[in-house]
Amino acid sequence: MAPVPNITDIQVKFSKQDQRVLHVLARGGAIHFDRHSNGKITSVHCVIRDGHVLSDYTLPVFTRLKARRLIKSVNGHPYRVTKRGLRAVNAQQDNRQ
Repeated sequence: MAPVPNITDIQVKFSKQDQRVLHVLARGGAIHFDRHSNGKITSVHCVIRDGHVLSDYTLPVFTRLKARRLIKSVNGHPYRVTKRGLRAVNAQQDNRQ
């Protein structure tokens, strides 16, 4: 049986939206979600650690990041970046002064 490749072994392409969200999460942001009565997630909001909401974060971006196991929720808390997600995020310059 072949070993499972690590994310650092594979060159994975991410969209600009995916990279932006991962970067926000790596800096302490969180993904808040609302569930329907059947348990499915109906809406998601990416909150920056300052309390602002990332406007272009959508449900398809959420499902992509979740499917790649780059974000995870523990015990019903907001979704956070995983160690795998931290390794996958590209470095970006911080424009804050």
